[in-house]
Amino acid sequence: MKKFLSHGMVIVAGVVFIPAFAGNADQSVPPTKKEVKKADPRLETLRRFFRAGHCPIERLSPVFLAASDANHLDWRLLPGISVIESSGGKAFKNNNLFGWNNGDTPFHSLSEGIRTVASRLAHSPYYRNKSTYQKLRTYNANAEYAANVKSVMQQISAR
Repeated sequence: MKKFLSHGMVIVAGVVFIPAFAGNADQSVPPTKKEVKKADPRLETLRRFFRAGHCPIERLSPVFLAASDANHLDWRLLPGISVIESSGGKAFKNNNLFGWNNGDTPFHSLSEGIRTVASRLAHSPYYRNKSTYQKLRTYNANAEYAANVKSVMQQISAR
């Protein structure tokens, strides 16, 4: 009897929690695909890259690809920024892998952070209609920043 009640409580709590959280979701973030197709060679390439760097965000590889595809971004851009800004998920705060707003912007989850930053890089007036290099120069005006991210992007492709 106790097992039945405890399972029932979990289900009820989950049902109550999900709609409440969904109501607070950022409406500007496009919905993500459930899963990137397993035959997509980029998925294993990205996983291999993160694995080689001992990056704890390897498990988020499908989220990086789906967010990039949904926003028509170079699929290596978001992982590249995350490596420069948080060492691939080794050092960050507020679920913010990208140092967005100097790392002060909190996200409910790492996945939400990925989708939000992807959406802003694609649709914000600051970034819209700019090349990848121009987006990076806007993201961080430091002369070496764009070159550093582009270097990581090339390393991802080399895997």
